[in-house]
Amino acid sequence: MKPAALRILTLNGGSSSIKCALYESGSSLRLIWEGSLERIGQPGTVFRIKWPESTQGFTRSLEGFDDTKSIQAVADWIETEGAQEGLAAVGHRVVQGGPDFFQPQLITDAMLSDLRRLSPLDPEHMPGEIRIIEAFRKKFPRVPHIACFDTAFHHEMPHVARMLPIPRRYASQGLRRYGFHGLSYEYLMGELTRLAGPEAARGRIILAHLGSGASLAAVRDGKPVDTSMGFTPASGLVMGTRTGDLDPGLFSYLSRKEGMTESGFQRMVNHESGMRGISETVSDMRDLLAREARDVRAAEAVELFCYQARKWIGAFAAALGGLDILVFSGGIGEHAPVVRARICEDLGFLGIEIDGKKNDVNAEVISTDSGKVSVRVTPTDEELRMAQLVSQILESGNDHKKESV
Repeated sequence: MKPAALRILTLNGGSSSIKCALYESGSSLRLIWEGSLERIGQPGTVFRIKWPESTQGFTRSLEGFDDTKSIQAVADWIETEGAQEGLAAVGHRVVQGGPDFFQPQLITDAMLSDLRRLSPLDPEHMPGEIRIIEAFRKKFPRVPHIACFDTAFHHEMPHVARMLPIPRRYASQGLRRYGFHGLSYEYLMGELTRLAGPEAARGRIILAHLGSGASLAAVRDGKPVDTSMGFTPASGLVMGTRTGDLDPGLFSYLSRKEGMTESGFQRMVNHESGMRGISETVSDMRDLLAREARDVRAAEAVELFCYQARKWIGAFAAALGGLDILVFSGGIGEHAPVVRARICEDLGFLGIEIDGKKNDVNAEVISTDSGKVSVRVTPTDEELRMAQLVSQILESGNDHKKESV
């Protein structure tokens, strides 16, 4: 039986993973199921699905599957489960939109060609995302596929915040600070408006998306002012396996001393550094916190993360001319009270005061009643934000179906 309401499928592809979700439209978007494909092309590839109203889930090992076969297996399962019945559109997260793509829009053959040309801007993510788009356009050719760009939120940052201090001629080639985690920031601003009110959302706000990939964004009057990630998602704050900001002279040094190649340097910067590199063991904050009492390397990795996050908050407070609201989100930001507390240490001069009891239970607001800055914990939902954007396009009345085939 065909569903009474239309459905929206979202696909959030990373460098070695895919998150997917199916929503049903109506007065609001209702989650039908959500899933993840982890460790694509690596040992231990697993595809998982869970339903929000059930304790039961679905797990399938895809051990030995390469990237293409793993993506195809997910597409086949979604088709077998009948997601195409009532399917109105598919939303794809695209990490890098370059200088020209900053609105969610229909994916066409011409756009895919443009995205391939943009791949050198983010070789860690873009090739995999393009493969996902190609596989699902082939699987579901009769519905529109919509690109939702992760750089879009930051597109209107002030010019001075977008500039890279390199010869000006490179700006015409698209070399600038883009910023990422934009879908998360869009969702968080929507939640802030819903939970705290429109006036609060027009204040001086720092959003901290802290997970394996981590960044912060400064927002004033509802508009982006600055963000920690710049030209690539490897920049800014130290992360699980990424360095964050790095002295550019390091590549030259390692090239001379160790014969390190460009690809070797990129592998180190993206996959072997950050908290994993400092700890020499793991990148997950939960594991690091469990080890820090007996392993100085783990303790130093946690300390570095908190120290750098604290510095970014101070810098963005300066860029904003003060601070009204600090929002923690992402896996670490939502679930690690001790990390939030350590980040906020010594920030009393900004008006940040944490209530320990509220913080320990991950309350919606964890600041003290007397604190001048409202400190909030807000779960993010990139997939829901994508579904919202796709729904808005569908409701606009534009018929994209013929163009998408």
